[in-house]
Amino acid sequence: MPPMKPQWTTASFLLYAGGLTVLGAAVAALSYLAGSYGDAAFAGWAALVFAVLYAKADAWRRRDRWVAAGIFAFASVIAWAVLVGALWSWFGWLHSSTSFGHFSFARLSLELLVLAAAVNGLRRFRFPFIAAIAVFVGWLFVLDLLTAGGNWSAVVTLLVGLAYLLAGAAAGSHPTAFWLQFAAGALIGGSLVYWWHSTDADWSLISVVAIVYVGISYGTKRSSWAVLAALALLAAGEHFAAKWSHGTVSLSASTVTSVSRGWAPSLVFAFVGFLLVVLGLASRRGAEPAGHSAPRH
Repeated sequence: MPPMKPQWTTASFLLYAGGLTVLGAAVAALSYLAGSYGDAAFAGWAALVFAVLYAKADAWRRRDRWVAAGIFAFASVIAWAVLVGALWSWFGWLHSSTSFGHFSFARLSLELLVLAAAVNGLRRFRFPFIAAIAVFVGWLFVLDLLTAGGNWSAVVTLLVGLAYLLAGAAAGSHPTAFWLQFAAGALIGGSLVYWWHSTDADWSLISVVAIVYVGISYGTKRSSWAVLAALALLAAGEHFAAKWSHGTVSLSASTVTSVSRGWAPSLVFAFVGFLLVVLGLASRRGAEPAGHSAPRH
């Protein structure tokens, strides 16, 4: 049976908020325990946290409390990752000094076991949110297996993103397709920004890709592509506003420090805003049935 799609209601919001708060508390507790105990004791504590979270998930699954079970199943996969990492560290297989650029069977086995747990959790609990872990760890495993950083990592990231795009398109309206499409957009966009982030030509190309993303969003009916497109256009706007005003423009820090041409940032972001509006209105063309008229007041 395929995963089901949660309905956004007051109850589901509270379940998400409560379950994720429990996950945050568990992660904070594990962080404290890691600094307070040795490797063996920490592995024991991690096993206890995992057992409690998974037991609650399974208990709610048996009572047909589907959303609560799914949220705690998601949390239990995170706890499983911590448990395996703690065991590997206790056994002396995993070292914090081991960099991502060096081959590590222990690290690859950790990633593979977490991926297996996510896939099993998705099958058992049929909760689409768990697919977020699967797509992230799947990309991380391929990256860790085939690359050591640099341009080749960006190439592999781009290829994985394209593979996720194809998988998401094939999945259609399947609930897990959202995470495949979201990961595809983030990985493809991230690899392109890695290459194109310095010159005016780079950011012009990013802007073109952003418009392509909008087209993909309409074609796949997945708004995550449009969100990423808007972020890319705003980032490009930040670059051009700073360039043309001969100053510093930072949306993330909410600061604008201009040496000259103080009008440039406002003009640039007005253009970006109107462009987003035009792209949004593009979907309305021909969408209204024949004979439809605006409401009269």
